[in-house]
Amino acid sequence: MRERSLSQSVRLMCLGGVMVGMAAQAQDQQAPLQAAPAQTAQQGPMQTVQVTGSRIRAPGAEAASPLQVLTAADIAASGVTNLQELLLKNPTLGTPTVSRTNSNFLTSSGGVSTVDLRSLGTARTLVLLNGRRFVAGMPGESAVDLNVIPTDFIERVDMLTGGASSTYGSDAVAGVVNIITKRNFNGLILDAQGGQSTKHDDTRKKFSLTWGVSNGEGTSNIMTHFGYSKQGAVYSKDRPATAVDQNSQNDPTDLFLVDRPFYSSFAPQGRFFHDEGSYTYDRAGNVIPWNTNGSDTEAATGFNRSEYRSIAVPTERYLLATTGNLALNDKHSLFFEGNYAATRVSTRIEPFALGAEDVYPATGGAVPAEFLVDGTLRRNPIVPQYLYDRISDTDGDGLRDYYFTRRLAEVGTRSAQANRDTFRLAGGVKGSFNLVREWNYEAFVAYGQTKEAQSSTGQVNVLNFRNALETIQDVDDDNNNGNRTETICRDANARLQGCVPINVFGFGTISPEALKYVGAPGSLETQITQKLAGGSITGDIFDLPAGAVGFAAGFEWRGEESSAVPDALTQAGLNGGNELPPTFGDFNVKELFAEIRVPILKDKPFARALDFTGAFRRGNYSTVGYASSWNAGVEWSPVSDLKFRATRALSTRAPNINELFQPPQQTFPGDIVDPCEGVTASSQGTRDAACRAAPGVMENIAANGAFTLNQSDLQGISGYDRGNPNLQAEKGWSTTLGFVWTPRSIPAIRNFAFTVDYFDIKIDDALVFMPRQFALENCYGGDGSLCNVIIRRPTQVGGNSAGSLEYIDSLVSNSGGVATEGVDVTVSWADRVGPGRLSSRLAWTWLREGYEVPTPGAERDYWAGEVNRAAKNRATLNLGYKWGPWSINGTTTYIGKAALDDQFLAQFEIPRNGVRVGAKTYQDFQLSYEFRKKWELYLGIDNAFDTKAPPVVSGLPGSDTGAETVAGTYDPIGRRYYAGLRLSL
Repeated sequence: MRERSLSQSVRLMCLGGVMVGMAAQAQDQQAPLQAAPAQTAQQGPMQTVQVTGSRIRAPGAEAASPLQVLTAADIAASGVTNLQELLLKNPTLGTPTVSRTNSNFLTSSGGVSTVDLRSLGTARTLVLLNGRRFVAGMPGESAVDLNVIPTDFIERVDMLTGGASSTYGSDAVAGVVNIITKRNFNGLILDAQGGQSTKHDDTRKKFSLTWGVSNGEGTSNIMTHFGYSKQGAVYSKDRPATAVDQNSQNDPTDLFLVDRPFYSSFAPQGRFFHDEGSYTYDRAGNVIPWNTNGSDTEAATGFNRSEYRSIAVPTERYLLATTGNLALNDKHSLFFEGNYAATRVSTRIEPFALGAEDVYPATGGAVPAEFLVDGTLRRNPIVPQYLYDRISDTDGDGLRDYYFTRRLAEVGTRSAQANRDTFRLAGGVKGSFNLVREWNYEAFVAYGQTKEAQSSTGQVNVLNFRNALETIQDVDDDNNNGNRTETICRDANARLQGCVPINVFGFGTISPEALKYVGAPGSLETQITQKLAGGSITGDIFDLPAGAVGFAAGFEWRGEESSAVPDALTQAGLNGGNELPPTFGDFNVKELFAEIRVPILKDKPFARALDFTGAFRRGNYSTVGYASSWNAGVEWSPVSDLKFRATRALSTRAPNINELFQPPQQTFPGDIVDPCEGVTASSQGTRDAACRAAPGVMENIAANGAFTLNQSDLQGISGYDRGNPNLQAEKGWSTTLGFVWTPRSIPAIRNFAFTVDYFDIKIDDALVFMPRQFALENCYGGDGSLCNVIIRRPTQVGGNSAGSLEYIDSLVSNSGGVATEGVDVTVSWADRVGPGRLSSRLAWTWLREGYEVPTPGAERDYWAGEVNRAAKNRATLNLGYKWGPWSINGTTTYIGKAALDDQFLAQFEIPRNGVRVGAKTYQDFQLSYEFRKKWELYLGIDNAFDTKAPPVVSGLPGSDTGAETVAGTYDPIGRRYYAGLRLSL
């Protein structure tokens, strides 16, 4: 209890009251905030504490780097079931790579919850549990899945800005999120909660039990938590803004003008191409013209994909966590931590879109309508007479052929059920020993593993599909002295293997028997293993006039291993979908580190305290060799109420397994603008000349007068992402400058606390995937070396135009750099107001600058203030009022104006920041009532005023498929209610 009280005082004094927060915490503070009392002989020695960012334990230890903190009270007052939901309200965090609302289209890791400090990428944010690493939640990555951390088990969350690699190792380039679990807890807490949105979806169910017991002396304890939660799906069709396929018109005068509907040209009844054009069928089986989006005189024949898409994926979790200490004697104790999480996630998207080129890639999609069988010309009987009369030979074999596209509605939606299990066990010994002075030590080992077993539906075996398309008529004796004709698969071996002819012409024409033959359920097995071992000592090495010099040193060993193995058809790209080869990789690192804290001045004029801190780490990676990190900081308190702090750090990040070893994996980017669009045979400029030299472009110009793209072209761009085994570690230089002011000596504002911190992070040799739009712009802007990642269609293929983009690949490399710069401000205040107590906290971040250099020597690509990365201004205001058994808490989250990506705008000759979305404000409230001192009833509402997300629709950078906005930043769901009951014994 004394350590807890001291820690609260330290955080109040040094972090500007960041912990003051919500009224549940204020309940323990019945008097105005006071300075920590001076130590007296009667009080005994003050207990030492350790803060995030340092391994040195000392009385009154404080963080030299900017630190923001969320407490268990903040979590309880938010009502969240997943920690990510609360962390994303903090302005220091950017749009996460993966969340429940932006992962529905991922081939793996659906529903994973990650965090991204300073918008520098999840790979540069190190998530710790009690100061130690936690096993990753995504194969090949370092990002931790916050689904596996039970919120009711958390004491606080420290968010440390700036390089912390010298203290914690690789990946802490942007900073650290350190999750501290509860300790020395005695009693039992039961919590049950339920809720839903006003649209009757996004249902929420939660139940948790937390139990703890300690011995009489408090030296040994154990705490266990069991939790269950379930969050329901939100479907695109249930929101007016997302119910219909749409796309930006790419009109430079207003990029928010949309084509709606903007249906897919892959429809369930099929689209069939012949020598004179294309056609389709109505539901009665009649031939009708193709018209994707319809007109005043013709019905739309395209397909609304939004009918099947999701905004938020349903997630179900079972959580078990435990922690404990066993005192061996007064000096030494054993400790352990255990975590197990079983997460069940379901993703769902529209039925598969199959094009003839998926089945016949060698001929560009030419499907045979007739065959030579034993020298005899045989017609494919499934091909309708209408089509047969209008086709000729297009692939040069002398036989008629055709092309088709079709949505495989009979196969069903593409859905995936992912069972993800995370297990982690850590244990060790800690204590103290005397060696002239008293020293503290700790040694630990940890083992963690994440497994995912994913089964999916909706794909087909394209080899079987090819066999089923190639049919002939067979004449059989019907045993009644007559003959009957039967349509059979042409290949005899295929027939022996169960081939059934497939009819793709019209609605519902694929038979159940054919589906059974061509269907190809998919699977994905992933496994991540992390092994840790380490030890450290900390203590005072000698005294100076200003105090003792603190020192810490230690070692760590870490081994990481990851694999992701899809089914055989997916690996070969033979199920019509993304080609995903297996990924395997591993590495290990051995590290030594040391840290020192030197008190330079104490209780001097204009120097109540002046301290220097320094840290150094040296690691040897099995992949990139040696890497070093260091940190140097100064803390100066001219008077008791004011402290200045400054740090300079060099952090390193070794490439992760995906960055090193990922084989080419197919993806489908949705926000590409082709710089060749509009080029004519006579237009001038470097871009125009380079475009005309590209395959198929002149054929397109000859047919249309200018290079023109249709809807199928815009929706038909693919590409491959691939790793690079020749990568080196990146280096991040960070500088922070700031002050903390707690004006306790000024009565009028004695309960205020202020912090202001400037941060500047620059990363050399940054590990990044080259942006596809950047490659396009520079390929046709004069850098021909980037054209080798771009493939265009040399001729027209079905509905795709000659010269249209088919593939744009992206390779990870050590780029020219990444940087961000800005200012954090926090203000807090708490005091008695009227009959109760009011507490408040404001956190604001101004992002002055942020940019990437995609390739060495290239111009900066600025992203600060862009909607797909981070707004320049973000703020969160927490207010809490406690009056007897009643408490009310409110959180206001502000996201400032943000612009569309400048590289995207450049295609339309629009200057940077030329097109913006407006600021958004979200309000959350919770009302609670305590009765009988054991029960607490709470009611909450999130997004109380139903603030709508900005319309970042398909075709605009940052749009998340199905959500039609940047779903990791803005709320795409709307107003939600919840109610809960908490029992404390």
